[in-house]
Amino acid sequence: MPAPTTIDAIRALAAALPAGDELAAADAASRQATLTKPPGSLGRLEALAVFLARWQGRAVPRLERVEVLVFAGSHGIAGRGVSAFPAEVTAQMVANFAAGGAAINQLAREANAALKVVPLSIGEPTADFTQGPAMDEAAFVAAVRAGMEALDPQADLVCLGEMGIANTTTAAAVAAALFGGDGADWVGRGTGVDDAGLARKAATVDAALRLHGAALADPLEALRRVGGRELAAMFGAALAARRRSIPVVVDGFVASAALAPLCRLDEGGLAHVLAGHVSAEAGHRRLLHHMRLDPILDLGMRLGEASGACLAITVLRGALACHAGMATFAEAGVSGG
Repeated sequence: MPAPTTIDAIRALAAALPAGDELAAADAASRQATLTKPPGSLGRLEALAVFLARWQGRAVPRLERVEVLVFAGSHGIAGRGVSAFPAEVTAQMVANFAAGGAAINQLAREANAALKVVPLSIGEPTADFTQGPAMDEAAFVAAVRAGMEALDPQADLVCLGEMGIANTTTAAAVAAALFGGDGADWVGRGTGVDDAGLARKAATVDAALRLHGAALADPLEALRRVGGRELAAMFGAALAARRRSIPVVVDGFVASAALAPLCRLDEGGLAHVLAGHVSAEAGHRRLLHHMRLDPILDLGMRLGEASGACLAITVLRGALACHAGMATFAEAGVSGG
């Protein structure tokens, strides 16, 4: 896969995206019909097994190499009082990830998934996007490439998440740029801001929408102008996964906003993506509706770090255990198949 050097090169990679393997999906669906259970009785687990078959190109998929990618970035808008935590927490949490002390460390271990944390120039915040674009073209392309290059090309599944103080405001700005509305429609309390902080978040998004105006109609320009490095990297990882036919599980509001440009560039751009969960962050359920993604879990979580996506791995493992391990009616000598 060529490494893009311009936004136009990224756009070209996002055009004419490869489809899934419909023969493998059909074979998986046929197998489901022969297993010792009433048709459809495992509900969405059956559809999840077929989804994995389609994107892995295997009638009996596998989850032997599962990767959790967490990208971290710093944001210039953090100085506008849009988070309950100071900007230095981003670097401190990256250190916590490295020490194994975060929630995602525990969840990835329990899910038997390899965790990879990728800090993206966290000592150099993006520009305040109420004053100008968050990233110039070179910085944006570099972040997208970092996401593409972080992906294990041999992975059976990849989960995408993030860390970045102020990035729920960034995600709200991206969502408003792509799907309409104003700041109040998309911002939530994030790390726990009070009412004044919530108003500052909405005002920050509105200021960005006014400044960048019609330029935000281009999904990639929206991600460059009001996004962040970790959002651009998650977009790059999802794009690379699609080009390699690797299924993706996306985490919460911020990660979903990062991938949203793919469905604006191509109606089927997110066909290889599952929403691991719907978070408690205001706007996430609405965003998933626009992206036509049905979340696997709804646990009231709003941590980020790929935590909800990682928990969904267990559901996928259960779906595949039944798909691969159950006997057929003929094998079990059970009537009804």
